[in-house]
Amino acid sequence: MRVLMVSDVFFPRVNGVSTSIQTFRSDLASYGCETWLVAPEYPHAWRNDDERILRQPSRYLVFDPEDRIMKRSAALEACMGFAGKVDVLHVQTPFVAHAVGVAAARRLKIPAIETYHTFFEEYLHHYLPLLPAAVTRAIARSFSRRQCNAVDAVVAPSSQLAHVLAGYGVTQPIHTIPTGLRLEEFEGGDGGAFRARHGIDGRRPVMLLVGRVAHEKNIGFLLRVLDRVRRSVPDVLFVIAGEGPAKPSLQRAAADAGLVDNVLFVGYLDRRGPLLDCYRAADVFVFASRTETQGLVLLESLALGVPVVSTAMLGTKEVLDGAAGAIVVREDVAEFAAAVVRVLREDRLRSELASAGRKFVERRWASRETARRLLALYEEVARAERADSTTSR
Repeated sequence: MRVLMVSDVFFPRVNGVSTSIQTFRSDLASYGCETWLVAPEYPHAWRNDDERILRQPSRYLVFDPEDRIMKRSAALEACMGFAGKVDVLHVQTPFVAHAVGVAAARRLKIPAIETYHTFFEEYLHHYLPLLPAAVTRAIARSFSRRQCNAVDAVVAPSSQLAHVLAGYGVTQPIHTIPTGLRLEEFEGGDGGAFRARHGIDGRRPVMLLVGRVAHEKNIGFLLRVLDRVRRSVPDVLFVIAGEGPAKPSLQRAAADAGLVDNVLFVGYLDRRGPLLDCYRAADVFVFASRTETQGLVLLESLALGVPVVSTAMLGTKEVLDGAAGAIVVREDVAEFAAAVVRVLREDRLRSELASAGRKFVERRWASRETARRLLALYEEVARAERADSTTSR
């Protein structure tokens, strides 16, 4: 099986889409499935590209400086260069990649599938704040329905999201295939080294969040949780590993709440070492995003033995279902803070959660199994395309 992926984002841009693409490409290769990726160029070139990643000219986005927009004609030309060489085209994002990917697939006479990574219904109003939320939700639903119905099959990272898409009126087949975790990449890590690098006392309690620093991640709520936790654990430190547009406003909010000494922003960390150290330095991982289609950082935390306290909404509900290494709470400051304080204070509970978390990920979320399911979908849509071609002759 030979697959061409097209995406508007990939490393060095750090997010769940980049991680998902890299994870699936690695595991698909172990099954003999060849993949190529068309993705944007970034100002600081990613040095570890392999020859199957085709970087395309791109330009800066004023409203979203972390991301780039590919030159459409160049991306389409790159895709068309695969005539007769690939069996399936897999669109990963809904912008230039979608337009180019669907157009190329139709010209190449191969099936197109698309992964719906982003819950736009909850994202869009953060970026169009002048419009009423009801309007942005309606726009997001219509946009998503049109895009999903333009491809031959849709991949949803969770059954919750698959249900949402069906409710939008998506009529094409929807397949629930989450991104798994490559467990071999989540071993080791030196929490002591991370604490030393950042001047954190070895005994200081640490709450951690890893992810994009954006309003839809509900980090403002976590700052209110921190303020409540501090009443019981005065020296608690909230480490936020990531970058994003909400960082300046969150820094101001922390200052206004008198939390400056209890919050540390460390930016994006390299997944091949520093990020593992960061996880290992934490006593508890906290998460309250309302918009996650999956929530891979929860699995990463559990795999590294860091207990999780989290709300369970949309995709995270599925990730945390039966997760013995996590405490699931409502989006309530007092309830969330009480759970965090328990984990920080009770050594035995923290140890039990840490041990259970790794076992849970090993049992339920190994990436080779989810890659096998994606490969089966590729084979299914390719067979259907061949059958249609034969019938139409």
